[in-house]
Amino acid sequence: MTMAVRHAAVAGLFYPAEARELRRMVERLLAEAPQPEGPPPKAIVAPHAGYVYSGPVAATAYARLAKSGGGIKRVVLLGPAHRHPLYGLATHSAQAFETPLGLVPLEHPGTVRFMDAAHLREHSLETQLPFLQVALGDFHLVPIVVGEASAEEVADVIDALWGGEETLIVISSDLSHFHDAPTARKLDRAAADEIVALRAEALGYDSACGRHALAGLLVSLRNRGLRLECIDLRNSADTAGDPDRVVGYGAFVTPSSSSV
Repeated sequence: MTMAVRHAAVAGLFYPAEARELRRMVERLLAEAPQPEGPPPKAIVAPHAGYVYSGPVAATAYARLAKSGGGIKRVVLLGPAHRHPLYGLATHSAQAFETPLGLVPLEHPGTVRFMDAAHLREHSLETQLPFLQVALGDFHLVPIVVGEASAEEVADVIDALWGGEETLIVISSDLSHFHDAPTARKLDRAAADEIVALRAEALGYDSACGRHALAGLLVSLRNRGLRLECIDLRNSADTAGDPDRVVGYGAFVTPSSSSV
């Protein structure tokens, strides 16, 4: 019986298409990131642009998983729907997602509908997978794209899939888009302050492209008495881009004391 696979859509565009080159790049980015002690976070927020732009910031978050010891076996990954109109949340009916580094088996949540079209060319989830594959090795993925949805609706799904220490929650989101670098830094600092304060209601259209998924996480954390901290805040001018038209990136994690 042939396995149903969602094949990589942005390999060679957002990240290298050749497996050895991709692994070397991700390993280098992770090695260059700070390597803190302590258990892995329960939830992280990481950006999803081309690796040359957002990879160093994403690596800051994923480096926190390096000492997970194989304890994380399930990743609930939520990100925005950039290319397909969507109301609510949608998962994929495939049995696995593919990247140049191999197949990631899927787990299908009964509380989220299938809509394969919303995943067809979507990069917000796919760009997270090579980092997860290198940092974690083997794991099962629950992939969810988020369209127009309330923070409470997203939080309900996150809560239903929360699990224990075996489950990691990942939110894929960039921050401000296409301002000059000084303006972006002000906007992203303000957005980061709202995110750390768990003020879901303060996230607007200009705050983050993954604001609906992110707002749901903030509501879930707030209800559980957990926190987020900002561990990296940069933009594409800080990494490899034009300072006149930048995209903002932030890395956020639950502190180690809040990891369960």
